[in-house]
Amino acid sequence: MRVVIAEDNALLREGMVLLLNSAGHEVVAVASSGPEVLPALLEHRPDVAVLDVRMPPGFRDEGLRAALAARREMPGLPVLVLSQYVEETYAAELLADGASGLGYLLKDRVGRVEEFLDALERVVAGGTALDPEVVKELMTRRRDDPVDSLTPREREVLHLMAEGRDNATIAATLVVSERAVSKHIGNVFAKLGLPPSDSGHRRVLAVLAYLNKGAGQGAS
Repeated sequence: MRVVIAEDNALLREGMVLLLNSAGHEVVAVASSGPEVLPALLEHRPDVAVLDVRMPPGFRDEGLRAALAARREMPGLPVLVLSQYVEETYAAELLADGASGLGYLLKDRVGRVEEFLDALERVVAGGTALDPEVVKELMTRRRDDPVDSLTPREREVLHLMAEGRDNATIAATLVVSERAVSKHIGNVFAKLGLPPSDSGHRRVLAVLAYLNKGAGQGAS
């Protein structure tokens, strides 16, 4: 896949370049500040953009703004956003885009090579890749609502769904049958008032949209 990387930390940026090249991918451009990002994306039209949330000159949300602008210019552009910490407001704003091919990972995850590459591939395929810590924060934001009615097992299933895991992976992770996972998912959708769907990332985005609504309310 063809990748554009936007990261101001030179060590991390070059590390990702080496990692992706060694995995058989092509880094077509790198950006070290917010204003460089959108022009690079428009010029190279990559398969995916890997963007830091906070970049020069302001170190606020330049990377996120570039990601949102890029997806307006290039609808459906897969974007994997990296952040040093869990920033619920930024995660909520990104997810409010409501489209497929989105990821939000903590930078520590980049060092876990297989997890990072797996997340990147899921995003490029149109799925979602949300860091477990981000999911945890979004779920914690939900207060006095149907999420509270979920059993511990249903919460585990919801958590893994929000990370973008399929039924087989969830079953293997929880050491249960896929039939049991399907039953739990049905219960989750019923309790959250969400229509069931068999279309992979769409069901995840529905759950994330629900969780995100609470995160946005909590952050305002």
